[in-house]
Amino acid sequence: MKRIALLPAGSVSHEAVLHLFGDEPVELLHYKQISDVFLAAANGISDYSVIPMENTIEGSVSLHMDWLVHEVDIPMQVEWVYPSIQNLVGNRNEFEASSGEGIDFLKVKKVLSHPVAMAQCLQFIRSRMPHAELEHVGSTSEAVELVKQHPGSGWTAVGTTLGAKHHGLDILAEKVTDHDNNYTRFALIGPSPLQIGSRPSEAKTSILVTLPEDFPGALHQVLSAFAWRKLNLSRIESRPTKKRLGNYYFYMDVLAPMDSVLLPSAIGEIEALGCQVRILGSYPSYTYEGLKSEVQK
Repeated sequence: MKRIALLPAGSVSHEAVLHLFGDEPVELLHYKQISDVFLAAANGISDYSVIPMENTIEGSVSLHMDWLVHEVDIPMQVEWVYPSIQNLVGNRNEFEASSGEGIDFLKVKKVLSHPVAMAQCLQFIRSRMPHAELEHVGSTSEAVELVKQHPGSGWTAVGTTLGAKHHGLDILAEKVTDHDNNYTRFALIGPSPLQIGSRPSEAKTSILVTLPEDFPGALHQVLSAFAWRKLNLSRIESRPTKKRLGNYYFYMDVLAPMDSVLLPSAIGEIEALGCQVRILGSYPSYTYEGLKSEVQK
């Protein structure tokens, strides 16, 4: 049985990994801190770790990208997309309106959640609870757990349906995210390739390119190596190397596997320019709809 490290029970990561593996039995190892999730795979405690990488609304999760680049050397083996459906969670008896119908949001004193999840719901919070204090915690599940531990305090959490169920709390308001198309891209990192029964939507390779110093037009030439081969880049992002100010590496997602003919030659051309190239993983990519249709069969 595969051992999977991830954020606490009831988090979006928890929902997402259950969706990825479907009926396949796995052992889930929950951690409060994302650093411990990374280190579980790095130290052999788990076979794989679940890492949220990118969100429709908030974009890349920079902290997690930096961990993947600077702190561990573990390849990405699978990526998949899962909808981040957030709800307002609390004890219904504490917030019922005096009329007995609905929720009185004026009774909410504090809203807790992970900063990314909180940012996804700011319009709802500002319109219904502008007076409420906002507090960031390590995960949506931790937020729900803290609400459970402080009954009668006027605390609520932005969290998942699974999190509310896990901690025995109520959904005070459903689907409070500001946009309906709120999806999160997850990566499963680990030392060994992984076979999932479903058919992937496409193959991807993630690479890290560091340009040589004092090379005018280096990035243009790097992109040209992909362009003339008609290799599509679905993502390119610069991040600081943390060595000195103004020094950056470029994270790129290429829509091609490493065992194709064109991608290795493109990387060879880039390295011939004096660039450093690091392969972060070559892996199958799954859409939410693709995995869902496989589950329903």
